Amino acid sequence: MDAAFTAEQDEIRRTLRDLLTKHGGPGEVRAAVRTAEGHDPALWHRLAQELGLPGLAIAEEYGGAGCTATELALACEETGRALLPSPLLATAVLAAPLITALGTPEQRAELLPRIADGTLTAALAVPGGSMAAALGLTADNRAATWAGGGRAGGIQARPDGDGDGGGGWRLYGEADRVLDGHSAGLLLVAAHTGGYPRSRTLLFLVSAEAEGLARTRLTSMDETRPLARIELRDAAARLLGADDGTDVCGALADTGSRAAAVLAAEAVGAAAGALERTVAYVKEREQFGRAIGSFQAVKHRLADLYVRVEAARSAAYHAAWDPAAGPLALAQALEAARIVAGEAVQLHGGIGFTWEHEAHLYVKRAAADELLFGPVHRLRDHAAGRAGLFGAVTADGPVHGVAV
Repeated sequence: MDAAFTAEQDEIRRTLRDLLTKHGGPGEVRAAVRTAEGHDPALWHRLAQELGLPGLAIAEEYGGAGCTATELALACEETGRALLPSPLLATAVLAAPLITALGTPEQRAELLPRIADGTLTAALAVPGGSMAAALGLTADNRAATWAGGGRAGGIQARPDGDGDGGGGWRLYGEADRVLDGHSAGLLLVAAHTGGYPRSRTLLFLVSAEAEGLARTRLTSMDETRPLARIELRDAAARLLGADDGTDVCGALADTGSRAAAVLAAEAVGAAAGALERTVAYVKEREQFGRAIGSFQAVKHRLADLYVRVEAARSAAYHAAWDPAAGPLALAQALEAARIVAGEAVQLHGGIGFTWEHEAHLYVKRAAADELLFGPVHRLRDHAAGRAGLFGAVTADGPVHGVAV
């Protein structure tokens, strides 16, 4: 394995950082989250048209750049550093891989080029609001508890009319905490079909203009992560792919592992951004006639934070190369972001607790990401269980030394 980045990868990072330094500062972020879209449409257009961010990991035959998850992770590390509100995560990291994995050739040809050029944004809607469980990050998503199921609960799908679904489907139910769900032009909705005895989870495509669809933007802890409630009242939908026994839960889990690697890089970017702002502040803030950064206690705290960020960055880069390590890298990165953001507030002193300062934005991002994609201890617990680190559990208690 060659851990060095290529010249093209370094150029992606440099170009994006330069652009976000000019147009993605704290003032621009605050203005963007207060728009109807929850992000700056003009900046998103530039990111899509000039840099091709949403199409980085999309195949060239569909208008993308044909890059790997590494390039997408590097890009998200920079957007995380700026806490940039954008549809990149929901569209390129969650929705596009599912369309690529499950969509028919016609669906891929219809949707992926529009995603690659930024004219179409998409969001993944799962019932119960448990994105981490649906993606197999904190639990086995085949257990189906995250999706409701049975005679009631979750989102239910039935064929439109008396057919078998070939002419369309109808969805009924709701999903909470849908990332960018209020503004996405396309929704990928996980729903149950087959009734109680033959219940199975499938993914459906729902247009933003579909009759029977209601979307409400929610008040979220982190405004840079806009969330929505999706209500489906006999809404028209199309099946993603073909109902031919395709392993939808497996596709969700594969997408989850790759998304975890990208999310880890984004969290590392946020932690690094908070640390950089803190280091700059302690060099300027004076107490007792000298900069507070010159005190040994402050140096030690910053050194510990630096080591934590660099360790999380190494884990994130490894996960971009090996997606199987994604959940553990995400756990390490989320923990680093939480600790660094908390220390940033403390080291900024009284100003760090004010709404006018950007330090609290990093705290909110760290807390919100852990609520959406964690928590950390469940990410680690599930990864350890899948690795067989615990004994098998029976009715009489754990049996040590037996791989699960």
